[in-house]
Amino acid sequence: MFYNRLTNRREMMKSTMALFAAGLLGKGVPAAEAQSSIQNVNKHSSPSTLKITDLRYTVVKKPGPSPCPIIRIDTNQGVYGLGEVRDVANYQYAMVLKSRIIGENPLNVDYLFEKIAQFGGVARQAGGVAAIEMALWDIAGKVYGAPVYQMLGGKWRDKIRIYADTPEADTPQAFAAKAKGRKEMGLTWIKVDIGTDVLKGRPGTLVEPADQHSNEYDKRLPHMFTGNELTDKGIDVYCEYMSAIREAIGYDMPLSTDHLGHLGVNSIIRLGRAYEKFNLEWMEDVIPWWYTDLLKQITDSTTTPTITGEDIYEIADFEKLCSTHAVDKIHPDLATSGGILRTHKIGDMAYRYGVPMAMHFAGTPISCMANVHCAAATRNFLALENHALDVPWWQDLVNEIDKPIIKNGYIPVPDTPGLGVTLNDDVVKQHLAPGVGYFEPTPMWDEKQSFDDQTFS
Repeated sequence: MFYNRLTNRREMMKSTMALFAAGLLGKGVPAAEAQSSIQNVNKHSSPSTLKITDLRYTVVKKPGPSPCPIIRIDTNQGVYGLGEVRDVANYQYAMVLKSRIIGENPLNVDYLFEKIAQFGGVARQAGGVAAIEMALWDIAGKVYGAPVYQMLGGKWRDKIRIYADTPEADTPQAFAAKAKGRKEMGLTWIKVDIGTDVLKGRPGTLVEPADQHSNEYDKRLPHMFTGNELTDKGIDVYCEYMSAIREAIGYDMPLSTDHLGHLGVNSIIRLGRAYEKFNLEWMEDVIPWWYTDLLKQITDSTTTPTITGEDIYEIADFEKLCSTHAVDKIHPDLATSGGILRTHKIGDMAYRYGVPMAMHFAGTPISCMANVHCAAATRNFLALENHALDVPWWQDLVNEIDKPIIKNGYIPVPDTPGLGVTLNDDVVKQHLAPGVGYFEPTPMWDEKQSFDDQTFS
């Protein structure tokens, strides 16, 4: 009986193909061309027997946040996927996971993510998990002939708004000129970094212990433990910069600020109130994200919006911020927040609490396009960061996409399968980090180094 059903199905398929060819012939298409059309149907992959055979990496060095490790997942059917470990992280975050995914079907994206998710962590520690997740979606899209956003449920927008980081400057006027230059590039959203560096050489602007420095990042002290507090004179200097920038770009476009300095909670509140007249979109990462109560205290004390999230990995931590409205907006970095699907889920969760979502990003076009697909499919999305506006060869790292990638401050959402880009091998090889090969074999990562995935008994 099974044989009969199988035989009948085969005969039906033959008849269907014959009718298809006949239809082409009926339209005046020669027989050979009709047969060629049938042969050109995408049959490069058999999804049920697809298996991961290899994981390799290379590392790009660029101006700005760098290096940027790119990974490639190969399969037994010639289909491959590209992903990217978060900027300034190490390729080893991804390679240690090779032994966990070899032999698996890459189309089981959610299953594989859950299998490796335990090896992710905050900030750059999640880079390997997210990179593999991006590459799995790239493979799935290629196999099924669909752009990634379509597999997330479709798109809410055809183009993704970019917000520009602005190079720092020593004077308010120079800073304003750079911000104006960003606007003249076609950007419609600008972000600036005005922090305690602008107070150097200005006595009476910052109260700080004598044995510390205003930006003491090397000891990784959370902001409120540095002892740094702004004076009224210091706040006036911040406002002098912000006023010049607003005058240069006007009030008809969003303006955000980041890297205010490692300051105490009360200083941030006072600065937020002073900034209210500039109608900012947000003050970013004013203190570490896990101090939820203190973030809420800051948020409730000023009408200048607050935002955080680029170093958060777990969706539960985002939900705590959103459910308590500890910040006005969230700001995940897809290469930290678990990749494409989880970041999309984070956006949907935030939407339920009435919280908008911007996206942090500072890598190559590979991770950029992962962000673009996620942003296209997420309804409460605001804008995507780009840290490579001054890197002339950034967009040349990839092919299969219209150039320029950023058009008048937006990235059009591609309709090509997967992430929609391939690597331009020649250009990538010109910008490799010293001592790094180009997707060379990685047999040293084939075997498990430990059994640390036995997380419960």
